[in-house]
Amino acid sequence: MPDEAYWETFFDANTALDRLLPDGAICGDVVEFGCGYGTFTLPAARRVFGIVTALDIEAEMVATVTRKAEAARLGNIRGVLRDFVADGTGLRDASQSHAMIFNLLHLEEPIALLREARRVLGKGGSLSVIHWRSDIPTPRGPSSAIRPSPEQCRAWMEDAGFRGIESVDLRRCCPYHFGLFAQLQ
Repeated sequence: MPDEAYWETFFDANTALDRLLPDGAICGDVVEFGCGYGTFTLPAARRVFGIVTALDIEAEMVATVTRKAEAARLGNIRGVLRDFVADGTGLRDASQSHAMIFNLLHLEEPIALLREARRVLGKGGSLSVIHWRSDIPTPRGPSSAIRPSPEQCRAWMEDAGFRGIESVDLRRCCPYHFGLFAQLQ
């Protein structure tokens, strides 16, 4: 991860969540795959009537999110140190209302990660995806050679069982990223 202040310049997290969660607040629990500095964790927690489970493989990132949650008096964030790529989320089937997968689908097994998100989502649950664009130069992110296109992410989401996938225009709030949203039926 780059320096936190620099990282935060890439996103207007509140506006991105406004666009990715068009119905506003989420009634139920949310899982965030890879919480990082909490860029999206804290704004999501303010929109959720439930617990935000913020997963990350880096102990420092989990500690940062936990510290920020305490400082902001957000008691609905649960930071969890976990290698969710290798071990899954550890959450019960159909226990979550929303899943956030941001800047992760360039990993080796993206469909497996999306299937894990699908497994933990309950009926009517939703998934939001953000990823670095590959069609423009960006100041950070993985190599352009391994960045998936929106079309590739959409195909992976379909392979994982998601339907009704919508593109979300994030150019004004996250100019280096694209967004996708899917609601389970």
